[in-house]
Amino acid sequence: MSHYNLEEGNTLDLDFKKLLKIAQCGADVLPAVAQNAETGEVLILGYVNELALKTAQETGMATFWSTSRNELWIKGKTSGDFLKLEEIRVNCEQNSILYRVIPQGKGACHTKNEDGETREGCYYRKITDTNSLEFV
Repeated sequence: MSHYNLEEGNTLDLDFKKLLKIAQCGADVLPAVAQNAETGEVLILGYVNELALKTAQETGMATFWSTSRNELWIKGKTSGDFLKLEEIRVNCEQNSILYRVIPQGKGACHTKNEDGETREGCYYRKITDTNSLEFV
C-alpha cells in the first residue's frame, strides 16, 4: 500500500508487526500517548526513551523517540505545532506514559485534511462494519 493510501485512504491495513519492528530497532522505549488536557482527545501515540522523557521534562514540550529514525523528536520542532506539557502521568505497571498537553499550533498530526490544514489529531478515521475506514 502506498504511503498516501495508508494515511488518506479508506482501506483498512493495520500494521500488526509494528511492535516487532520497534523491538528490532534496539532502543529501550515505552509507548507515550499525547492527550489534549482540555478536551480529553487522544492526539498521538509515540514512544519515549529516557532521553525523550528527560527532554520533555526540561523543555515542557512533548518529546518522543522516533523508532524509525532512531532520533529524538520534539513534536512541533519543524512544523511549529508544539504540544505544551501540562503534566506527565505513568500507568499502574509503569510501562507507558501519558502526556497531557495543550496544542500550541493548528494541530498535532503530520497529515493534512482536504483543505490542506493540519489535522488536530492522528485518529481522524473510524473502522466501519465492512472493515474499511471512514473519515470523522
